[in-house]
Amino acid sequence: MPSLKRSACSVLMEIETDKLLFDLGAGTMRRLLEAGLSITQVTYLFFSHLHPDHTGEFASFLFATKYFESRNIPLVACGAKGLEEFYSRLRNAFEHWIDLEPAALDFIEFSNSNRDRLNQKNFNIDTLPTAHIDSSIGYRVTAGDGTSVVYTGDTDYTGSIIDFARNADLLICEASLPDELKAEGHLTPSLAGRIAAEANVRNLILTHFYPECEGVDIAAQCRKTYAGPLRLAEDLMRTLVTAGGHT
Repeated sequence: MPSLKRSACSVLMEIETDKLLFDLGAGTMRRLLEAGLSITQVTYLFFSHLHPDHTGEFASFLFATKYFESRNIPLVACGAKGLEEFYSRLRNAFEHWIDLEPAALDFIEFSNSNRDRLNQKNFNIDTLPTAHIDSSIGYRVTAGDGTSVVYTGDTDYTGSIIDFARNADLLICEASLPDELKAEGHLTPSLAGRIAAEANVRNLILTHFYPECEGVDIAAQCRKTYAGPLRLAEDLMRTLVTAGGHT
C-alpha cells in the first residue's frame, strides 16, 4: 500500500563486485539512489514471483536502463518459468521503449516445480518453489566463503522452506500479517519465527509488512517461537553478513 515510510518489495545483496536485486516493487529505483547506487551497477534481477508489488518497477527499470549508455555488462533477469513471457507482454504494451538489445539483457528461468541451481563466479543460487502462487520461488544465495542468505519471497509455512533455510547465516522472511490475521499463502511473525528456529538459522530479518502490522508488536509475536538475533526490516537498512552468522 502507498506509504511514506516503506517502498514495495526489494532487497539488494552485494557480493564482491556483483549487485543482486531481489524483487523490484514501486519505489526501488529511488531507494537505490538514496543508498548511493545507480541502476547501471545492478548486475542481476531475481524475481520471487510476478505480483505487482514485486515487479511493479520492472518496466520503468528497463526504460531507464535503455536511456543510460554507461552499462557495459548485460543485465541478467532471473525468475521462475514464465518470466521471459512476462517481459514479452510488457514489451507488447510499452513497445520499443523497454526493448533492450539482446546483448544487454539476458534471461534465466528456474523450475517452478523443482529445486534448481545457478552457479556463478562469485556466488551460487539455489531456488525452491514456495507456497504462494505457481510462479513463486525462494532463493538461497551462497557466497564463495560459504556465507548463506535465504530470501523467501511470499510463502506459507511448509517443511520444504525449513529444509531450504537450514543453517543459513541469514533468513530474510516475509511476515505479511499479524498472527491473528493469518492469510493463506503468507506467513505471520510467529510462523516466520518457527521456520527460523526449526531451520536453525543464525539471524532473522522479517519483512513484507502489510498495513495491518502497524501498531502491532511484531517482534513480540516472533519471539513466541524464535529466540535468536532478530531485526525488523526498514527501507535503506543495511546488514553485513559473514560466514558463521556474524552480522
